[in-house]
Amino acid sequence: MAEINLTTLSAALDNVSGSGVSFENKEKNWGSKEEVKELTDAIDKCRNLEFLNLAGNTLGVEAAQEVGKSLKKHPEFQRALWKDSFTGRLKTEIPIALQSMGRGIIDAGAHLTVFDCSDNALGPNGMKGLVELFSSAACFSLQELKINNCGLGIDGGKMLAKALTECLKASLKTPTPMKLKVFIAGRNRLENKGAEALAGFFAQVKTLEELAMPQNGIYHEGITALSAALKKNQNMQVLNLNDNTIGSKGAEALADAMCNMHKLREINFGDCLLKTRGATLLGEVLSDQHEALEVLTLNDNEIGPNGGLSLAFAMANKVNLQTLQLNGNHFGRECRELIADELRRFNLENALAPMDEDDSEEDDGEGEYEEGEDELEEEEEIDTEDIEDEDECADDDDETDEAVEDGGQEANMPNLSILTPPTRVQASPVETFCRSEKPTLAMFNAIDGKDRVAAFQEYLKSLPSDFYLVYLVFTILKCSDLSLQSKEALAVSDALFADAFQYAQDNSQVNSVRNFFLIQLCLLRCEDKTFQPTYNTQACRSALESAMKKNFFPSDLRGTFECFLDKMKFD
Repeated sequence: MAEINLTTLSAALDNVSGSGVSFENKEKNWGSKEEVKELTDAIDKCRNLEFLNLAGNTLGVEAAQEVGKSLKKHPEFQRALWKDSFTGRLKTEIPIALQSMGRGIIDAGAHLTVFDCSDNALGPNGMKGLVELFSSAACFSLQELKINNCGLGIDGGKMLAKALTECLKASLKTPTPMKLKVFIAGRNRLENKGAEALAGFFAQVKTLEELAMPQNGIYHEGITALSAALKKNQNMQVLNLNDNTIGSKGAEALADAMCNMHKLREINFGDCLLKTRGATLLGEVLSDQHEALEVLTLNDNEIGPNGGLSLAFAMANKVNLQTLQLNGNHFGRECRELIADELRRFNLENALAPMDEDDSEEDDGEGEYEEGEDELEEEEEIDTEDIEDEDECADDDDETDEAVEDGGQEANMPNLSILTPPTRVQASPVETFCRSEKPTLAMFNAIDGKDRVAAFQEYLKSLPSDFYLVYLVFTILKCSDLSLQSKEALAVSDALFADAFQYAQDNSQVNSVRNFFLIQLCLLRCEDKTFQPTYNTQACRSALESAMKKNFFPSDLRGTFECFLDKMKFD
């Protein structure tokens, strides 16, 4: 399924409307004053020059100077469409040519709304020819800046950021401050430093609606800087960071920023090494908001099954979704089928782009991708200075408060054995039960039978906040394990399920809690093949089904669990 970039299509239509001069794709080679006369005559004769489209031609210095003279006569000029207009020119010529044409716009007193200089080999040197224009009053009105595939480099990015910041500061002293909406600067080798410089401008302008910076060699430091700036641009609709190295650290920063972007329609984080943890973080933030989402592209990110399912679950309320691109990840056949089932359940099956077989599958088609297998390869392939502390690359000894995905616990759901609250001088029967790895029915019966539910709730709420959720979900499993033997244990399980999902909803932990139970009840295959359930899965599934019949159980989660339970019955 081809991805439809609605914003780009709309912008293309806008650029050809209105009155102006277009020599688009005429393949003209204007070098001298005589050679460019056909162009300058057309500009001079145009009574209302709203746009000048020179795409697909090439101008030398003398020709550009003549064009600049003609532009001085047109204060009504708004759109400079100059992509692919300096092919074959020396790097010493381009800045002079751009400066000449820019001065024509400035001297005319024109107010630009669109400037497109994409697909020109500007480099840092070429950017010098645009600094004067971008710093001037002609750009107070600028709404769209497209400087894609220009090889600006770090220095060019810094020059651009400085010029735009100066322009913004000057415009704030006027009745019409700059309100830039679209910024497109892919394939420019900006790297972290260039991205950080531009982030400083984005944080001040606060009006961005579309940001596209794909393939710029940006790692999580640069992504974090951009994310902090994007938090202040709450009208963001299109966000494209494709083919940078976001990683889980960058994903965490982006997820935090996305909480402020309620109007997002298109997200493209394809080929960004998100991995499972990064995908899960994005799934969390997408699950409860961003209902306007139309396109989500997360292909080729080495995402494992848990991350893929978290993203699928997050699509439950995305009624406008047109394209979900998840191909090229490490899901395996079973997970791909489950993702398709979830999208079908939400009536979004047509939005899911085809997913091919992936590297996680063994020859017999039954293999599961184990994320730990190629984490060391990742360290070899990626500059460790930029992404030195990727969460998935940590040694086992360092896995404490991070997500223990490889140990059977889902993100933000650590192993109970590493969380041990202080022991009371004399442990109560409830505390003894909750702290026991596999408590017995006798231990449960030793708890005062007047109100066992209240006794469990009182103990769990007395724990430090860091321990509450993990002890709560494990206590549910322990009571569920005894539920076929004791109606009282089932009643406690029901009540604690209500507490768990209420807490999860209040603290953005729904995906983590849901996936934790799916794994523990063997409804979702764990990415660690050595994982073995501690508790009676039949009893635990029965307890889950009991809780699902209660009014407190969220309807969307009920549908998800029903889907997995039904699949298990038919397998």
